[in-house]
Amino acid sequence: MAMIIDILSWALIVTGGAFCLIGGLGMLRLPDVYARMHAAGIIDTAGAGLLSVGLMLQAGFTLVTVKLLLIVVFILFTSPVSTHALAQSALGTGVKPILADTGDNDKNREDEPSKT
Repeated sequence: MAMIIDILSWALIVTGGAFCLIGGLGMLRLPDVYARMHAAGIIDTAGAGLLSVGLMLQAGFTLVTVKLLLIVVFILFTSPVSTHALAQSALGTGVKPILADTGDNDKNREDEPSKT
């Protein structure tokens, strides 16, 4: 039974570390503020949450587990709220999101008569 808990806890720790790594790369590579905030939210919520749950399984039922559980609950409540507040602030100051070009604009340009 201890080996199953050990394997499960290490799987959660490695998965949480992967989420943190991927989110960190996303913060470097993504084009605008809004996409970077999404990556930061993934690091907070998924990465730290999975790492903490894996550490809870490693610690057993102790005071450390209770503290880690309180940290996870705090992160789950505060991370989405802070990300939303940052997005509203960025939108309020006039930062425009970069929208993907679907290619539909090219069709509309071909149908319109040229203005030359």
